[in-house]
Amino acid sequence: MSENVRADKWLWATRFFKTRSAAAKACEGGKIKRAGHPVKPATPLHPGDVLEVPFHDGPGIRTITVTGLIDQRVGAPQAQACYMESTPPEVIAANKEFLKEKHERRLEGGMLGRPTKKDRRDIQKFRGFFE
Repeated sequence: MSENVRADKWLWATRFFKTRSAAAKACEGGKIKRAGHPVKPATPLHPGDVLEVPFHDGPGIRTITVTGLIDQRVGAPQAQACYMESTPPEVIAANKEFLKEKHERRLEGGMLGRPTKKDRRDIQKFRGFFE
């Protein structure tokens, strides 16, 4: 463990972002905040820092406290040990509800992704290809 770690590196290592460049873009865009002020990608983090990180796939902002510093990506249990979640439960519930509704809307739309062979045959029958 280091004494201080870059913000973008820590956010990537603790699995808040899939890539380090995505974490850096979020920092540059002013989405990551510490004490209400935007954090730059190279800003050193220290244990006890409170960060505001937006959910990557829905509305709301997570409030986390840095408890440990890592600069390499590790497994989820080790990554979760490096921060403490202090997000209000209603924000987490609202985000889960949003994702659930999003998934249901997607399922109502019909096919997901590329059509299968059966889907293709059904489409061709519907269009009158086999008549």
